[in-house]
Amino acid sequence: MQVENHSLVKELPEYKDRIHQLKVSDHHFQKLFDEYHTIDKEIHRLETEESPKTDEYMEDIKKQRLHLKDQLYVLLQKAN
Repeated sequence: MQVENHSLVKELPEYKDRIHQLKVSDHHFQKLFDEYHTIDKEIHRLETEESPKTDEYMEDIKKQRLHLKDQLYVLLQKAN
């Protein structure tokens, strides 16, 4: 199975510079960004294991990642 990279910069490449700016200037953005990448790394780890967690767990953690991405996207839009 091929595992995709879901880093925020890859997901939202048009905001690459703004992501960097907010990571260093906005504590709330930085916290959400860190949470997003922690969850993304966990998903990647689980997807590459031979016996990942239950489907329900995977669905829940992917929903968490999506929710964080949505929050980060709203902050990026407001910052423009």
